[in-house]
Amino acid sequence: MGFRFITFSIALVISIISVLGVTFKGLNYGIDFRGGYILEVRMPEVQDVPKLRDNLNNLGLGEVMLQQVGNDRDFMIKLETQHGGESAQTVAIDKIKGVLGKNVDYRKIETVGPKVGAELVNNAIKAIGLSLAAMLLYIAFRFEWQFAICAIVALTHDCLAIMGLFSVFPLEFNETAIIAVLITAGYSINDTIVIFDRIREGLRKHKKMPLGELINRSLNETLSRTIMTASTTLLAVFALYLFGGKVISTFSLPILFGILIGSFSSICLAAPLLLYLKLKRSDFTAPAKENTSKEEVNGVV
Repeated sequence: MGFRFITFSIALVISIISVLGVTFKGLNYGIDFRGGYILEVRMPEVQDVPKLRDNLNNLGLGEVMLQQVGNDRDFMIKLETQHGGESAQTVAIDKIKGVLGKNVDYRKIETVGPKVGAELVNNAIKAIGLSLAAMLLYIAFRFEWQFAICAIVALTHDCLAIMGLFSVFPLEFNETAIIAVLITAGYSINDTIVIFDRIREGLRKHKKMPLGELINRSLNETLSRTIMTASTTLLAVFALYLFGGKVISTFSLPILFGILIGSFSSICLAAPLLLYLKLKRSDFTAPAKENTSKEEVNGVV
């Protein structure tokens, strides 16, 4: 709590950079959003997927996504729209066919227009907005409205930070990016709920303790749990980033960042903000329910 003004400033700077990046630089939309061509093929034999992916991306056609679907010989290939009209698209598809070789069964070749991409953007925004609203209602019902406001401020910060990561560096923003944003929100709210539970217990047990001291005590009591959870999760995701291949690495990087930023906001943003929302001690007069679970005994919720 003693460092709250520093951490508030850090959170504010991250949010401002993210908003400016998304507003003025925009996002590096992937094929899912920009539109392009989708090919569904069945290869005559099992392929070396990393080598095939590299060969497709070395054609100079921009982004070419290769994904296994079904068994080991079925693939979906996504190709971004080429500049130069229909003739350029035909040349690009012919190049892909040349890499794939002979005796390939082309089950489907279809166009994904920018209109579909626009609908996907709108659906993604709705998904994130609805998830935040659902969390707001849940926290307001389980705790008090002050807790809900602090949690949503922290979650909004986390989502902005992830969007800023995709904009500033810039990473490709596709369907997996939406998943990364939602995973970050879910991970962050889990940490926040744990801390809020401990603060609520403290409000019931320590009627005369100053609120700032009580929040600081609750944060310290849950700090080891937060560090252990974040560390073990980071180790697992970092292993995926190092050894999971290009596709999984691209998906793992924003989740790595999201775990760090989610832990930061839970500890340094959501809980300290409660100090300024005038919690009423009278709302927490009911005695805390006895819970003899192993986690409670060890000081972990």
